[in-house]
Amino acid sequence: MPSLDERRPFIPIGIAVLTVSDTRTRADDKSGDVLEARIREAGHRLEARTIVPDGREKIYGQVKAWTLDAAIDVVITTGGTGFTGRDVTPEALEPLFEKRMDGFSEVFHRISYEKIGTSTIQSRVTGGVANATFIFVLPGSPGACKDAWDGILKQQLDYRHMPCNFVEIMPRLDEHLKRG
Repeated sequence: MPSLDERRPFIPIGIAVLTVSDTRTRADDKSGDVLEARIREAGHRLEARTIVPDGREKIYGQVKAWTLDAAIDVVITTGGTGFTGRDVTPEALEPLFEKRMDGFSEVFHRISYEKIGTSTIQSRVTGGVANATFIFVLPGSPGACKDAWDGILKQQLDYRHMPCNFVEIMPRLDEHLKRG
């Protein structure tokens, strides 16, 4: 069974949060607020947080810039994962992925199914790695952000989580680029 190994130190990481929305502002960005609160409560550093309108170029540009920032280990986006015409976050970010994380979507949908049933299929949640940075693409609802953080990310972003976690492999994400 998964557990925390209290003999290992907690290692805080840098996380950026991007809300994708044509209508939200910082004052009413409940999903961004949920993620920020949980990131801080867990002991991690919120390195950046912003809102961009639905649009492939703006989403891609912001996330790519964050993946090039050495202080940012993880990018979490919220919004733009549905099926309407303006929902383009997966299309904007999947081309950036060097490796896809299919299991993230599968586990998210399992957790979500327990709460909202078949409505979970209306989200195209995804995850991947780019420039040695983990990227998680979440729906825009606060409930979905809670489910993703509480059910997956909180554990996987904690170095003490056993039997394995994302933090312990971070130093090796770009090993294929290192030669000799």
